Amino acid sequence: MTELLTFVLCAYGLTQILVYGKIFSKLRPKKGKLGELANCPMCMGFHVGWFLMLLSPFTELFSFDVTVFNLFLLGWLSSGTSYGLQIYKKSETELK
Repeated sequence: MTELLTFVLCAYGLTQILVYGKIFSKLRPKKGKLGELANCPMCMGFHVGWFLMLLSPFTELFSFDVTVFNLFLLGWLSSGTSYGLQIYKKSETELK
């Protein structure tokens, strides 16, 4: 369970940095399909999920088998949680 929570937090953090971080603002495409992908936490979250799965053999934070099945499952998990946490974050700031 701790492994899954660590994965979700890593995925959310990396997704936030890639989509909203100033460090990537000059590299992030603004137009076209890549622009849509780069500015969408749900879309980017999926790709972050499978990327983290590929890093799994090289870290002790989480260890998932590198399979096509896990690629989709972890991509979906990362996408859903990144989007859900982003919606929660937006709703919290709107209430203030």
